[in-house]
Amino acid sequence: MTTARDLLIVALDVPSARDVGQGDLSLALAGAEVLDLLEVQALTLRGDSLAPSAERVTDDRLLDEAQTRLVRQEPYETVEDWLWRRGRGLASAYADALEKEGESGGKRRHRLPWRSERTAPADSPARRHATDRWNAHEPVLVGLAAALGIQDAPPAERTDSEAAEPAGSDTTVDPDALETVLAAVGNALTELEAVRQRRRIEEDAFDNVWRAP
Repeated sequence: MTTARDLLIVALDVPSARDVGQGDLSLALAGAEVLDLLEVQALTLRGDSLAPSAERVTDDRLLDEAQTRLVRQEPYETVEDWLWRRGRGLASAYADALEKEGESGGKRRHRLPWRSERTAPADSPARRHATDRWNAHEPVLVGLAAALGIQDAPPAERTDSEAAEPAGSDTTVDPDALETVLAAVGNALTELEAVRQRRRIEEDAFDNVWRAP
């Protein structure tokens, strides 16, 4: 399973994700792809630029697709530029893939505002994998979720299974690379919110013009 799929499952399953917007999640999913490609050594970071290596077969259609879209000639793309280019519509693509592969369904637990008919992931290996990483406070998954404002439940609110001794991290991403990617995700999310605020101000100003006597 990939970090992007795990992040989507967390966004569907954790109550604090109810206000996550489609654009925000898309940017974070693109960041998750970068981290997974770093882990399988399909690319390296040169500063904040993505330098592709040999393509790796990952057995995940969307992650393999991400590899084909990497800029393979210098000057290489920065992480943040990748987030904006790759992130367009990415949340919907991952949600559609989750549904087609039968990993959603079962009891309805939580909806994302832009997917009003979505159901929580079914009790499946994919969901259990994401839940295990989440309960283990795995740095990559928790870092991306935190950028989206998704917080873990306080210890007093966890179930007995969640309170069990967590498994170790299953990622080998370099801490410096993780910090670089998370910073780029945070910057992109801040920029996206600034764009939204400007639009709201412009829309309010336009409404005021028409309401003026």
